[in-house]
Amino acid sequence: MAKAPSTADLQQGDPGGSATGTINDVPVTDAKIGLTLGDVANQVGQNKIGINFTWTLIAGFLVMFMQAGFAMVEAGLCRVKNANHTYMMNFMVYACGLFAYWIIGFAIQMGGAAGNGNLGGLQPLSGEHTLSLFGKTWGIFGQKGMFLSGHTYDVGVMVIFLFQMVFMDTALTIVTGACAERWKFLTFCVSSVLMGAFTYPIFANWAWGAGWLSQLGTNVGLGKGYCDFAGSGVVHAVGGLTALAVALIIGPRIGKFNRDGSSNPIIGHDISAVLIGCFILAFGWFGFNPGSTLGASGAGCLRIGSVAVNTMLAGCTGTFGAMLFMWALKGKPDASMSGNGLLAGLVAITAPSGFVNTMSSAIIGFIAGVLVCLSVSFVENKLKVDDPVGAISVHGACGLWGVLSVGLFADGKSNYGGAWNGVTGSVTGLFYGDASQLVAQLVGIATLIGFVFTFSFALNWVLEILLGQRVSAETEVAGLDLPEMGQLGYPEFVFRPEPDFLVAAERVAVA
Repeated sequence: MAKAPSTADLQQGDPGGSATGTINDVPVTDAKIGLTLGDVANQVGQNKIGINFTWTLIAGFLVMFMQAGFAMVEAGLCRVKNANHTYMMNFMVYACGLFAYWIIGFAIQMGGAAGNGNLGGLQPLSGEHTLSLFGKTWGIFGQKGMFLSGHTYDVGVMVIFLFQMVFMDTALTIVTGACAERWKFLTFCVSSVLMGAFTYPIFANWAWGAGWLSQLGTNVGLGKGYCDFAGSGVVHAVGGLTALAVALIIGPRIGKFNRDGSSNPIIGHDISAVLIGCFILAFGWFGFNPGSTLGASGAGCLRIGSVAVNTMLAGCTGTFGAMLFMWALKGKPDASMSGNGLLAGLVAITAPSGFVNTMSSAIIGFIAGVLVCLSVSFVENKLKVDDPVGAISVHGACGLWGVLSVGLFADGKSNYGGAWNGVTGSVTGLFYGDASQLVAQLVGIATLIGFVFTFSFALNWVLEILLGQRVSAETEVAGLDLPEMGQLGYPEFVFRPEPDFLVAAERVAVA
């Protein structure tokens, strides 16, 4: 073994970096004994965990920055008289969600998730409430981690809290877009707290926190259990289905629908903000998907490169899918739908990104780009639900497609430490030989629609009774900025006259 440089050597400087970082930098347990093999081994282990901590935290920081992208997309697709209100919802959803998640949401989701070797084990998270059924034990909700106190005051727990918290916040902000321009700010705050405390964490526990969906493989032999690598279902479908529930309760904007059921376009004020916001979201997605390895060292984590490329490709083909569909349908490419196509591809690849190859990623993204256009039309013209930004379609419909695509396209090559959800082997879908994985994904989809939508609707119906979900007609007509926020988003703008159909509808509404 080469001799480590002396202090005198290092004082001469090290422009090439060849003498900096040697065995002398390994801390010793006992100075009298000196450096031991155990000291070196401990340093190697801490370096691995340190690399994984750093990777996961940086990925979490990227996901947090997505909030800026959501704010720009949603505000840009809304009218200028509601800009301040829309930006404030995107701003405050972070605080509301974080507060609720710190108190109880994290404990419900991850309180029984001990055993993650990438982050040092997370052993304090050892309290999953279970139910015995058909001779099997099923996880229902976690119990450790409220206020991050007691034994959960732990360095590894802090890392997973931050990472999972920004995922939760992404789900919450989806709802603000679908309900923009008429959602009462107080009710929005309360609804967001409830979603961060209960709705999101419950399903996230079932999928990621040692809950029953993840146990479908170990308990009943359905593939590797419900698999959702980075959250097409856990984050996006939960957000999209909650958005649908609240939008149904809150009703359409004044003037959106005519008496015969036909819809009117209500044009947003800033397409540049929309497309810049989409780019910010695409950038943040590199934290969302590759970061979901929860590490960059060991246990198959080098697949982060594959996950990142899959993410890029699906966003690309999603953009093409939406742009070409609208071009063929309308004779011109549609900027806002092209942006939604990018997001749709990214949403759809989020669940399968860690399990599929590049060809499958391109196919998944392209289908999502077309699907979002069809879904936007269906939600508006068939369901008669007003969604100013297309959030229900981008995140709900394409989130469900992403969950399904795992059961179809997973190619069995992603060997994350030799097992997934406690089942030996790699996640493999129908097209590569395992039909049971598709069944597990379908159970997850049924749970999302059956439980998440119903639970969200019930919670927000109670809020409708207690607080009211919608602003008054007078407030909506005036714009929510002044009545709700006390300040215009753009005080020096000269508002253009509204279309005749809106003027007529608003006169009726306030009469």
